[in-house]
Amino acid sequence: MENVHLAGDDDDIYSGFNEYNAVYDTQTLAQDEGFMQAVRTSHGRRAPMTAQKTFGLNRGQMGTAAAQARLKTGLTSSMGRPVTGAVQGDGSGARPMTAVKAAGYSSAGRGQPFDPLNQGSKGPAPPLEVKNEDTPEEKVKQLEKQVNDLIEESCFANGRGELSLALEKAKEAGRKERHLVRQREQLDNNDQINLDLTYSVLFNLANQYEANEMFTEALNSYNVIVKNKMFSNAGRLKVNMGNIFFKQRNFAKAVKYYRMALDQVPNTHKEMRIHIMQNIGVVFVKMGQYNDAITSYEHIMTERPDYKTAFNLILCYYAAGDREKMKKTFTRLLQVDLNLDDEDKYLPHPDDKHANFVLEAIRSDTLRQSEKEKKAAMEKCVMAAAKLIAPAIEQTFSDGYDWCVDCVKQSPYTELANDLEINKAIMYLKQKEFTQAVETLKAFEKKDSKCASVAATNLSFIYFLQCEYQMAEKYAEMAMGADRYNPAALVNKGNCLFMQGDLEKSKEFYQEALRTEASCTEALFNMGLVCKKLGHLEDSLDCFVKLHAILRNNAEVIYQIANLYDMLEDTPQATEWFMQLIGIVPTDPAILARLGELYDNEGDKSQAYQYHYESFRYYPSNIEIIEWLGAYFIDSQFVEKAIHYFEKAAVIQPNQVKWQLMIASCHRRSGNYSQALETYKSIHKKFPDNIECLKFLVRLCSDMGLKDAQEYATKLKKAEKAKELREQRINSGGRRVGSGRTGSGRAGSGRGVRAGSAASRSSDSGRGNSAGSRQSSARNSAHRSGSGRSAGRRARAQLPDATGPYQAEEQDVDASYVDPLGPSAERPKTAARKRDVAEDDFGDEELGDDLLPE
Repeated sequence: MENVHLAGDDDDIYSGFNEYNAVYDTQTLAQDEGFMQAVRTSHGRRAPMTAQKTFGLNRGQMGTAAAQARLKTGLTSSMGRPVTGAVQGDGSGARPMTAVKAAGYSSAGRGQPFDPLNQGSKGPAPPLEVKNEDTPEEKVKQLEKQVNDLIEESCFANGRGELSLALEKAKEAGRKERHLVRQREQLDNNDQINLDLTYSVLFNLANQYEANEMFTEALNSYNVIVKNKMFSNAGRLKVNMGNIFFKQRNFAKAVKYYRMALDQVPNTHKEMRIHIMQNIGVVFVKMGQYNDAITSYEHIMTERPDYKTAFNLILCYYAAGDREKMKKTFTRLLQVDLNLDDEDKYLPHPDDKHANFVLEAIRSDTLRQSEKEKKAAMEKCVMAAAKLIAPAIEQTFSDGYDWCVDCVKQSPYTELANDLEINKAIMYLKQKEFTQAVETLKAFEKKDSKCASVAATNLSFIYFLQCEYQMAEKYAEMAMGADRYNPAALVNKGNCLFMQGDLEKSKEFYQEALRTEASCTEALFNMGLVCKKLGHLEDSLDCFVKLHAILRNNAEVIYQIANLYDMLEDTPQATEWFMQLIGIVPTDPAILARLGELYDNEGDKSQAYQYHYESFRYYPSNIEIIEWLGAYFIDSQFVEKAIHYFEKAAVIQPNQVKWQLMIASCHRRSGNYSQALETYKSIHKKFPDNIECLKFLVRLCSDMGLKDAQEYATKLKKAEKAKELREQRINSGGRRVGSGRTGSGRAGSGRGVRAGSAASRSSDSGRGNSAGSRQSSARNSAHRSGSGRSAGRRARAQLPDATGPYQAEEQDVDASYVDPLGPSAERPKTAARKRDVAEDDFGDEELGDDLLPE
């Protein structure tokens, strides 16, 4: 203790801190020759001094110093920090043991950086140790990450609709997962096998198999999961297996797996159990076991009623014929709570701007859209159920509709009552009770504007079908007055103007209907017809092309496009569109004939024959097609095959001598003269005044050396004279009528009047048919779904109508008849008399004096 001196009150404990010794100045070391010499020689590389040499203390002294330091706080440490209140007691001047200067911090930046632990001499820190990826554990981790990535890629591909790619990714994930399991088994890490990863791989693979309709593979994958007891809650996947059996229409197994899944789902999961019960009910409906389905649906309605289950229950009771249960379930359907927010929440607030901003944000958000869809689905179920049970719950469908309307008026869906009334009127229309329908619709005239507009639109259509165009126009105007933006009313108004012949005005109404509703297909179709009738073929084509973008597979639209291209003489485009039409209506004979005609015009006889023959197969009574096929075989030098078609034509038109003459000509051209002679004789018996038949008989009999030649020549001369007398009488009768004399020409005049009246009747009939076709066209334009006209029928109207009853007609023999098959090939001379030139044109033959009548 004698060496320890306490600092007195007069001592300055901070004295000496600012004293500076030049020895410690490191900035001048480069000029210190002694220091630099020591650094360059081995003197500077001597071993560092030990702690004992540095401080000059042995262990005992260090212990003594430590003991002394514990006696009084404030002693200095070995690092040279000052000890407050303590000085050395060696007799020398006491000074505090302080640093020469600040600990590396100075404003001038002099001195070395602060490094109390002497780490600067060690250099920079070594880099981090690189993981060794070659170890088995790291390989397993990398492989597991790859499996997870493949599962994610498979799911994303399925979401994009790339089902084949999703399946490939799922298969690759399965392969890598099996490799991963083998790696862990080799490392004896069976306890670290990731069961969740295995479950994910198998489940995703099964889903992808099911999405690609590979049901057997999907069932195998699901069985692997279900049979593995290590997977918890795997029994629920039996629902998925039941769904696959349902898709395969194996309803018995579907019910079995649904019930197995229901047994493994606990009662706490009510939502899951209800969904499974719904599936079981649907399967029973498919199987026709309506009582079992009713049991399932009744249980669901007791647990948690919803509109879909109620509607399915109504269907089951309807199939079972239980009227009272239908009524009861319909009432329960109207009482289903959709848990939707009050509509008043979406009403604007005139005084609250903040609330209006919030309203603008939520008025069209996804939640609002979901609520609208849910409400629309509920209303659709109510309407469908009412239309279904109305004819069944009462004696008449009218009373049933009245009961349903009363129930709806007492429910939260009172706005559906008017729709049911309109459906009641439509039901009257389906049963052709037009008076009742009109009375029902007229009751809406004094109701709100929307219902009045709908009712007036239907009334306009009814009167249009009844060809009462003035009344139809009246109610169309009433509908437009109640709702100017009613596209159906505008279409009906345009249809009325179309029937009145005001095409430009009707086009304006169709255009207004399209401005009101751009997807109004009726207006677009009718405007295309109007443009076509006006001769604006390009505009008409634009209308039908736009309509085709909306109605992709509509046969009428495609036919109009093909017909317009044909009218524009764009044969390749017309052929392409007709080919598309054949893909939709492959059995329409008129379209097949039209396509064959296009190929015939292009010179492609083989394709033309193919389509004409297909048309003949579906409609074998078309005379034009029969005639074309017969002519085709004659041109191809297959006259035997042409006989078959001409015989068909002769059966269809037995009073037309042309077909029988063609049959005889075919026999003659094929060299079968005996059969040709028999055919000509049968024609002569049926048509004794036919000059052409007599000419052929005279020639054939002469060539074959038969005795009947003289007889047929005599009949030929008589027939020619009779024809000349008829022609002279007709000519003289015409001159007398022209000069005003009617005396002796009364008989001829009477025939002329009768012929004229017949022609007028034919003309009137043609006008009636034209008017009927226009009415059908407009009717089809307004409501194509109700007209029942197909594209084939419209196209068939352009071909001759050969489907009507056949009546006997007076035959006017044409003396200038020439063989339609043309001259035949040279044949052997079989006549008894030898001739120098063998001619086959019987029309120009001159008979000798021996053939003249006696």
